[in-house]
Amino acid sequence: MKEHDEPIIEVKDLTIGWGDVVIQKGLSFDVKRGEIFGVLGGSGSGKSTLLRFMTGLEEPLEGDIDIAGRGRIDLDEGLPPFGVMFQAGALFGSMTLRENVALPLQEWTKLPREAIDAIALSKLRLVGLAGAAEKFPNELSGGMKKRAGIARALALEPPIVFLDEPSAGLDPISARRLDELIVQLRDSMGTTVVIVSHELASILGIGDASIFLDTATRTISASGPPRALLAHPPHERIREFLTRAGSFDAAGGAHE
Repeated sequence: MKEHDEPIIEVKDLTIGWGDVVIQKGLSFDVKRGEIFGVLGGSGSGKSTLLRFMTGLEEPLEGDIDIAGRGRIDLDEGLPPFGVMFQAGALFGSMTLRENVALPLQEWTKLPREAIDAIALSKLRLVGLAGAAEKFPNELSGGMKKRAGIARALALEPPIVFLDEPSAGLDPISARRLDELIVQLRDSMGTTVVIVSHELASILGIGDASIFLDTATRTISASGPPRALLAHPPHERIREFLTRAGSFDAAGGAHE
């Protein structure tokens, strides 16, 4: 991947939570344009919660978030510069895949129906689901639902895509194929990808940079390329996290 020095996301001294309940505090990090950026941490560390604050669904307690030079995003002020794939795809069960992917285009553009359908089909083709365009979510495998969720996140061709646990619940082969798709989309479209995940195979396999949200200190306790953190863990908690399944080494990747 060509290196980009320009950050597309800047987070400074961010504290997230509600009222007196602080989930994470003092978070500062940049996401560079064109990176695959991983948000790591154990259960309850606030990974998905951080995503909600970054995408404007929640108001932070303190600190600043700048997304694509627009500052903190207010979802009531127009089209955001990102797409989001929520956990499990979050597809509407009463809609076909084509209709699910078309929904953002209907909400945010004035394109005619024919154009919207053509774009929706092109996004489904991009993720390998053109043949399933008229299927409903309950007719799909878990991996297909995830890919459909990514297609919907890409419908408006945003510069940034947030993916919340994209590989969770998938078998190893489906997860690997989804990882390959994410890299392909980044390389072909130049999309910046922020992945919230506890799936180590995915982050270690495709992540360019990462942060580790520590449940003990309630802040970032490590940052850097995931494999560099694995090779030289800065503290015991991240060493245990990155080797907890005993399935990885710093040089060779996943063991069969």
